[in-house]
Amino acid sequence: MIKPAELPKTIAIFPLAGALLLPRSRLPLHIFEPRYLQMIEDALKTDTRLIGMVQPNEVPGRDGNGLHQIGCAGRITQFSETEDGRYMVTLGGVSRFRVVEEIEGFSPYRRCDVNWSGFDRDLGEDEFDDTFDRTRFLDLLGRYFDARGLSADWDTLKDAEDELLINSLSMMLEFEDEDKQALLEAPSLETRRETLVTLIEFAMRGGQEEGLMQ
Repeated sequence: MIKPAELPKTIAIFPLAGALLLPRSRLPLHIFEPRYLQMIEDALKTDTRLIGMVQPNEVPGRDGNGLHQIGCAGRITQFSETEDGRYMVTLGGVSRFRVVEEIEGFSPYRRCDVNWSGFDRDLGEDEFDDTFDRTRFLDLLGRYFDARGLSADWDTLKDAEDELLINSLSMMLEFEDEDKQALLEAPSLETRRETLVTLIEFAMRGGQEEGLMQ
């Protein structure tokens, strides 16, 4: 486990729309662009092996080069190379951060100074949601999956710890980029679960304003 004092001031940034990484979660990535192949190689040479996942923030007048201010850093925990030179990596979520400023230089990929303050609990033990009504949540999730023709291992979902269940679904389910960002920025597991429920309800009613769960 990385200690707060070991978190670097500057990290490589991988701006990937729709990709969500959360602390203590895992995100598989398929890397094939030359600049990001170089990013992985450089990260593997560092002690922390950190990559900062940040969603692009399309700002008018900035040619799509904007970044959301909050991202999540992941440590490269698995790494393999294909015969044609692509990389298959897995990032283990470490901590969220705020982008301070982008570093200009000759690197082919983006690098930013970041601030880790305000996300201390990301480096701690697993979170729990004391107000989580799992039965009600899984009932909603079942109706959502049925509506979209999705299948699930319900025994595994029923037995999963609160954080694993909520974070995994937040990362896996298909939501808009801004919705993914809202899930990332949720200050607690309870808030993330409430946001997730709202997004599922909204998706099921096709954007109508009346809620499903009474």
